[in-house]
Amino acid sequence: MEISKTKVSILSSLSSKKMRQKYGLFLAEGTKCVFDMLGAFELVSIVATDRWLKKHIIPKDIEDSQILTAGEETMKKISSLSTPSEVIAVFKLPTDVDDGIEIFDDRLYLMLDGIQDPGNFGTIIRTADWFGFDMVICSKDTVDVYNPKVVQATMGSLKRVRVVYTDLPNLIKECRITPVYGTMLEGKNIFEKKLLAKGVIIMGNEGKGLSEEIRGLVTDPLLIPPTRKDTHAESLNVAIATAITIAQFRK
Repeated sequence: MEISKTKVSILSSLSSKKMRQKYGLFLAEGTKCVFDMLGAFELVSIVATDRWLKKHIIPKDIEDSQILTAGEETMKKISSLSTPSEVIAVFKLPTDVDDGIEIFDDRLYLMLDGIQDPGNFGTIIRTADWFGFDMVICSKDTVDVYNPKVVQATMGSLKRVRVVYTDLPNLIKECRITPVYGTMLEGKNIFEKKLLAKGVIIMGNEGKGLSEEIRGLVTDPLLIPPTRKDTHAESLNVAIATAITIAQFRK
């Protein structure tokens, strides 16, 4: 069944958080991401080109009425990516989200303080999944996890990683979490410091780093030092820095 103009208008608006909340929907783009997300979230429909549908087998539990066809130009209107995929899945936003966070003394947690770039956020979720983190705890000003670019960048890892938003300073104080690791320019060399497999790792905003309130709560500041002391890039991309940091802890 061909997608209607009304549905195209609705789906093309879902790049906005306000519209995602209004319609209770979010998008997943790309073959791997779509197939990985099936079963983890309630599917509304799959929108795809005829060419894509001829190449792929749709799971039997998906009804024919849930499969909508669209031309390449229509896919461009719906997609939020610079290079649109040939398949986009429409899912219902979870409504049973529980903001309660239980922290255990013997576990290591990953926190994000004000991450704004959707690609960075999605890559961090994917990296957290690879290194065995089943939850990422975010400040309330971190980009929305259901932003289409975030979802696409996770490459399906959103199925396995719970993302929660909360007041990070309050959580750290109330749960009396220790140690609190944070990446900072005045931190100690992460490759030389003894690291514990418990507490929290906090990664900061792309441009500003950790907020002042969070900086005041860090007990163990860490630095990923450049190899060359005299000349080097100004900073590391936060997704790359996160991967290096949690890999060092897992080592």
